[in-house]
Amino acid sequence: MNSEFVIAVHSLILLAHRPDGMASSEEIASNVCTNPVRVRKVMSCLRKNGFVDTREGSGGGYKLSREPDGITLANIYRALAAGSLAPSWCSGDPEMECVVSSNMGEVMNSVFCGADQHLEQYFEAITIGQMLSKLTAKGRA
Repeated sequence: MNSEFVIAVHSLILLAHRPDGMASSEEIASNVCTNPVRVRKVMSCLRKNGFVDTREGSGGGYKLSREPDGITLANIYRALAAGSLAPSWCSGDPEMECVVSSNMGEVMNSVFCGADQHLEQYFEAITIGQMLSKLTAKGRA
């Protein structure tokens, strides 16, 4: 799982939590504990995919463009991290005569594709609104 997914989820929950629904990249970065440049990169992708809108100038920043209960983790995963479970390198050599070495990449790829599909299905049942509810419940406890 890549860190952009985590930044995106955290940022969207923060925006849903804020009374005015608005936050700058600096405010988000401070809350996420990362660099504002990383936040802007992630928020740009979220904007392109219709999760947030932006407002320029003083008092500007990012604002949710959908209801928190209408955004699933699967939506975010597909926009930012789909396929990220597969490693960038796999053992073996498809040119070797050994059945293990020559087929390991293909077999491992099918394993990671299956895991990716299961993860996406799991994420489909979790919304930003549900996660915000859990976080606020923990805050009250």
